Amino acid sequence: MSAESLAHHLARRMMVEGPMTVASFMAEALGHPRWGYYTAHDPFGAAGDFITAPDISQMFGELIGLWAADTWQRLGMPEHLRLIELGPGRGTLMSDALRAASALPPFRDALSVHFVETSPVLRRRQAQALAGQRFTGGGPHWHDRLEDVPDGPAIVVANEFFDALPIRQVQKTPHGWKERLVDLDPASTPDAPRFRFVLDLVGSPGAALVPAGLENAPAGSVFESSPASLAVARVLGARLAAQGGAALIIDYGHDLGPAVGETLQAVRRHAYAPVLDDPGEADITAHVDFESLAEAAAETGAVAFGPVEQGEWLSRLGIGQRAAVLKRTATPKQAADIDTALQRLIGADQMGTLFKVLALTCPGLEAPAGFDPVPPT
Repeated sequence: MSAESLAHHLARRMMVEGPMTVASFMAEALGHPRWGYYTAHDPFGAAGDFITAPDISQMFGELIGLWAADTWQRLGMPEHLRLIELGPGRGTLMSDALRAASALPPFRDALSVHFVETSPVLRRRQAQALAGQRFTGGGPHWHDRLEDVPDGPAIVVANEFFDALPIRQVQKTPHGWKERLVDLDPASTPDAPRFRFVLDLVGSPGAALVPAGLENAPAGSVFESSPASLAVARVLGARLAAQGGAALIIDYGHDLGPAVGETLQAVRRHAYAPVLDDPGEADITAHVDFESLAEAAAETGAVAFGPVEQGEWLSRLGIGQRAAVLKRTATPKQAADIDTALQRLIGADQMGTLFKVLALTCPGLEAPAGFDPVPPT
């Protein structure tokens, strides 16, 4: 390992400051300005570390584009609309969505496109994906934060965005809840620093993250919370409530509300990897708590619909019919690939049930396409 690496940077920091929270470690591993995973890598696709739904099939982005056009109509067809994507990867989803949205020229003419993306590597890929595209509001435009996107009615898409936001972990011990930290392993060497999980046995301020109802969880239980995710949900909800619009959140996770269970994981070269090994070289994610996201957005005035399992949502939007249309002009090999992609997206043993879809809207908007008409109480 080079002397100039994120692992060495973290080791020096821990020697001075002591152990860091899991959230701090995750934030550095993914977003360090020089060595962070997303800063320095293009992790998407078969040549990267993982494949997302837009990489599997054009149908995914196309249906999102049609969903956005339909939602714009439900919003009263505002003359100017911000189409925002959080964590847009290579820009594949947006490219496919805009191609499908061209079926409704007035919607296409109303758009200005905005990417919330901090990675210089991925910004370049996104620019390539949308090269030649022209929008009434110019762009595409890039921003470091959702708060930096100009005011106005908006449709926001977040596909596999929230799972990469930092989490904190607390663990139940015989002496109560203690925050899990990351520390330098004393067995490591200066040339090859290694890290380990430890418990904060002194203050453990993270114990305050544990909600009522989980106090009696058995010893060894782990509770995860993502204050960063809830903060983004509140910003998003407040914007929609005040300025109009809707958001679509698609990710893997659960809709049970706060629950114990450890989901922190790392993926490298399409396989699971130890979370603390080689920081900056693997993707680190955790399951999304959709109920908590919905509640955080509702606190600021937005209305939540769902979540709905991805397979059901895509089926409601007509992905089966879209696949049939594509197969009409496909070769036998292409038709088989379309069937395989469809199964990956909607299959119960693949992405269809693990991934969920949540919609947030401004008050007074009817249920968006693919969602039940009455939001959960």
